[in-house]
Amino acid sequence: MNLKTHVDLVIFDWAGTMVDFGCEAPVKALMEAFGAAGVDIDEATARRDMGKAKRDHVQAILGDPGVAAAWRARHARGPDAGDIDTLMQRLGPLMRQQAALAATLIPGALQAFRQLRGAGIRIASSTGYSREMLEPVLASAASQGYLPEHVVCAGETPSGRPSPLMTYKACAELGVWPLSRVVKVDDAEVGVAEGKAAGAFTVGVASGNTLGLSRQALHALPASERESRLAGARQKLLNAGADLAVESVAQLLPALERATLARSRV
Repeated sequence: MNLKTHVDLVIFDWAGTMVDFGCEAPVKALMEAFGAAGVDIDEATARRDMGKAKRDHVQAILGDPGVAAAWRARHARGPDAGDIDTLMQRLGPLMRQQAALAATLIPGALQAFRQLRGAGIRIASSTGYSREMLEPVLASAASQGYLPEHVVCAGETPSGRPSPLMTYKACAELGVWPLSRVVKVDDAEVGVAEGKAAGAFTVGVASGNTLGLSRQALHALPASERESRLAGARQKLLNAGADLAVESVAQLLPALERATLARSRV
């Protein structure tokens, strides 16, 4: 079927959705930034609020009871706004470094982009990265052939995810409406919440942050465990409000076509 009869715009997330399989770069940067402040955080803590603007993400981590207790033990006081500023100053270069290292397009991402553009569907993107953090990713993605028409970064709207403002900004600046003809694709629960709040058809990508494994680690699992963990990740995204959940962006187009055909028959 022709998706263009139902969809005008697809908005993709970046890390864990189109680049950086498993969304590893921000996890590594956050763990290193907190470790340098004398407080170690584990991967699960780093991933819990993934997709938020990075300042909001750092604040959420500091609000974790275990992290707050470790901070008091290390610094003899609780974390404050000045600590967030210091962490953000440290985090910026780490994010750029890690994001650049993980900027390879996820298998199937370029094909999905080209197929959507070939069908006349516009492509935008949004991210929890600041513009400065995303710059090396944008350059690398462009060199690989991925050039979304519009990019919204954290800090470029009055509030970030889970608010719908980044989606609204893309639609307003591209002149796309109604939101029911927009598809939001994201690997994090907070990104799914953004899409739902905007009124877009929202697709969760299970193999990103929600699963939290590199491509190599995922495929090293026994088949039964791999499928079980992917099913769990898909269910988390559906529970967060996704209209549809796929394993990776490589499955996006056929899944969208099936979902759109089913909706048109209702």
